[in-house]
Amino acid sequence: MNIKVLGPGCVNCKTMLERTKEAVQKLGVQADVEYLTDMDSIHKYVALTPGLVVDEKVVHQGKPLPSVEKIEQLIRGAQ
Repeated sequence: MNIKVLGPGCVNCKTMLERTKEAVQKLGVQADVEYLTDMDSIHKYVALTPGLVVDEKVVHQGKPLPSVEKIEQLIRGAQ
């Protein structure tokens, strides 16, 4: 599984990254978590940040930030 957290490096985006890593750990799934900060790369997926992409499927973009539990649901739903 490949998970991408998209954001320019703001506090919200870094929070999303940490929550995503925590959700992956809690689920016990094998996943590569990438953090994309390049705006050209981000705009290939979403218009609003932070964004979350699971196996090339956009599952979240913008605010409000999802909780760890919500991210777990998004990851499970994309499997």
